[in-house]
Amino acid sequence: MAVIQFTGSKIGKSSALCTWSALATGDTGTPLLNAEKSDRSVQVGGTFGGSTTVIEGSNDGVTYFTLTDPAGAALSFTVAGLKQILQVTKYIRPSTSGGAAVVVNVNLLTVEK
Repeated sequence: MAVIQFTGSKIGKSSALCTWSALATGDTGTPLLNAEKSDRSVQVGGTFGGSTTVIEGSNDGVTYFTLTDPAGAALSFTVAGLKQILQVTKYIRPSTSGGAAVVVNVNLLTVEK
């Protein structure tokens, strides 16, 4: 159960890509302070090994909730996928649970309008 640091890179004037690499069972990502970015998408991939990775948001940095896509579906991944994020929260992070031999990578693209 580790807290995985993200790496980030700026893309153009108003976009950034943040990556949490090699999340294992029980890991969470270091929360990204991201309130000024209104458009966001997340891509999750890797070896799931029966695990579930969710994308969580918080406005207080203490209590986290699973975010949803524009259709209202939870951002919960058991296989690789790419989804848009509906809610704009102050903090955002991935969290992985269950499974065995898990190595999940999460890429978050944010765009400031």
